[in-house]
Amino acid sequence: MIERSPVFNIFTYAAMILGLLVVLVPFWIVIVAGSQSLQEVSRVPIVLWPSSHLWENIQAAWARADLGPKMINSLIVASGVTFGKIVLASISAFAIVFFDFRARMVCFWMIFITLMLPLEVRIVPTYAIAANALLPFQVVLDTLGITGLVQTLSSVRIGLEWNLLNSYTGLILPLVATATGTFLYRQFFMTIPDELIEASKMDGASPVRFFFDVLLPLSRTNMLALATIMFVSSWNQYLWPLLITTDRTNYGTVVMQLKALIPTQNGTPDWNVTMAGALIIMLPPLLIVALMQRWFVRGLITRDK
Repeated sequence: MIERSPVFNIFTYAAMILGLLVVLVPFWIVIVAGSQSLQEVSRVPIVLWPSSHLWENIQAAWARADLGPKMINSLIVASGVTFGKIVLASISAFAIVFFDFRARMVCFWMIFITLMLPLEVRIVPTYAIAANALLPFQVVLDTLGITGLVQTLSSVRIGLEWNLLNSYTGLILPLVATATGTFLYRQFFMTIPDELIEASKMDGASPVRFFFDVLLPLSRTNMLALATIMFVSSWNQYLWPLLITTDRTNYGTVVMQLKALIPTQNGTPDWNVTMAGALIIMLPPLLIVALMQRWFVRGLITRDK
């Protein structure tokens, strides 16, 4: 039953407009400040209308912060995290939902519990593992006495080391290991009717073919939603790239490079160039969100048909 209430409609639209203003006003201020000259952006009170210096400020920000290579680095990291997360989440959720083994729920809850341990909480042990990814295996060998035994017999000490610092692998892998995608895929896979599974078995489809030919096409909307979330979140990562990279020239990301555009204490307060740089950095996530939204809506329409 649908109730028509003018008062409720007015309240709903007012809340929507208020939320839209809260979201869009900061973007508008960035656009306005990025299009003004130094004199205009330093004026008090600030003029909330765009000027004609946007392209000049964009060129200045691009050259000063060397954003070209950093944009490529961020694109590699965000794309790698997105692809790795989709692959890992879909396979793990497929195993948890469609394979009947005793430790299935134990594995799921072990994965699910990691939602309470985001990267910022486990930053120290994650950095230790990135500094030497084989450290757990080295600890096991040392604890079991295998290292000492081999050294006694052959005078050779086993030292396992795999350094992920200053590498794309180190930037990508810790961000891939999250439970968000697994939980999202599991919730969708549990809605797949049993009749579809039985029909696939009667047609002689193997589990791998059922996964690729049936589940993945049906989970297109979930895949696009997860890809959008992971791309935007990994693009905006600041703390982890800041800790893991000392070679900022080759492995610095574009969000880290925004710091180079912030005016210093005794420097020129050219916030117009800083805002123009922020616009450049925001552009790829906005394009991805717009593109994924279009595919998402198209997928919903196709699935409803």
